[in-house]
Amino acid sequence: MQELVQRAVDEMVESGEELGIQVAVYRHGELVVDAVAGVADPDSGRPVASDVPFYSASTGKGVTATVVHVLAERGVLDYDQAIVELWPEFGAHGKHKATVRHALTHSVGVPAVPADLTVRDLADWDGMCALIADSEPWWEPGTRTGYHAMTWGFVMGEIVRRATGKPISQVLRQEVAVPLGIADELFFGVPESELGRLARLEEAPGTAAIMAAMPADLPLFRATPPAVTPGAAYGNDPVVLTSDIPSGGTMSARAVARMYAALLGEVDGVRLVPEERLREITTLATADVDQMIGFPVPRALGWNLGRPGADLRATRSTFGMPGMGGSAAYADTATGISFALTKNRFFPGPSTAVDRIGALVAKAAAAH
Repeated sequence: MQELVQRAVDEMVESGEELGIQVAVYRHGELVVDAVAGVADPDSGRPVASDVPFYSASTGKGVTATVVHVLAERGVLDYDQAIVELWPEFGAHGKHKATVRHALTHSVGVPAVPADLTVRDLADWDGMCALIADSEPWWEPGTRTGYHAMTWGFVMGEIVRRATGKPISQVLRQEVAVPLGIADELFFGVPESELGRLARLEEAPGTAAIMAAMPADLPLFRATPPAVTPGAAYGNDPVVLTSDIPSGGTMSARAVARMYAALLGEVDGVRLVPEERLREITTLATADVDQMIGFPVPRALGWNLGRPGADLRATRSTFGMPGMGGSAAYADTATGISFALTKNRFFPGPSTAVDRIGALVAKAAAAH
């Protein structure tokens, strides 16, 4: 599998399709693929290494969900707990019945931010949480689902902060990253001292045309204005990178694949949740039409279900999150495989790299 994947990423870089790329695969707790190719920084020519973190947009949502489930296992919070028990202000405008479960499944009803929101606004944690708490819901919490592209991380992160008294970046470090030995490769807010290690993103050719061709009336775009929609400039912005914005995250493929492996089972003596909770949190929770994008999305508690690029029904044992730009990370309870791909050529459409290499890994795993 290592040879197959390394050959594939080398070809993607040599052809000019990709700039820099990482792929990591764990199987039953063991690292079986650690493949890198290309450059992390197109200006300096610094090569990609396995420990280089990449801003990976919504792939970080899977990390946020993991933090929440670790806390639930510790009894710090409960999925059916009303959010107002932890965060009283969130009950404004009829949201008092919203639960942690509703938040995890994108059904809490606050998917939008103001059209004039800026990156500086995103960096103001208290301001963002106050804005979201005072939002009027687009639907009654729990009655519909709709992808909360930007607000989801703040809702989940404030639930974590109210339950623990700590920012989610600190909880991630203490409860997940340090125990797994990946504290320097998995971040929400990246320490300023680490910024020089990160990959630099660049826009893929044709990105502007693709974005311009998107239907302007799609609710997802009305809910997330261009200034705070992920892109290469957004993912390179030190304000974004150093702030807690847990709708996205910065990570190496090796680190996030290791995190998913520790959800599936034990990794060097560390398991994040026991088997019983794993079954609970990876079971289909919602599959109705997503109000923001207009088609059904099968979801578990905080993750999408189904392998990207494959038949979602046939791969329902896979849970994880893709990121706008082309990254993804997921795990498969049926095969014991956890997979992650990070890259720095930002493309807003479906990730052919994730689809192709994910299919390659799945085929190789099935053959052995």
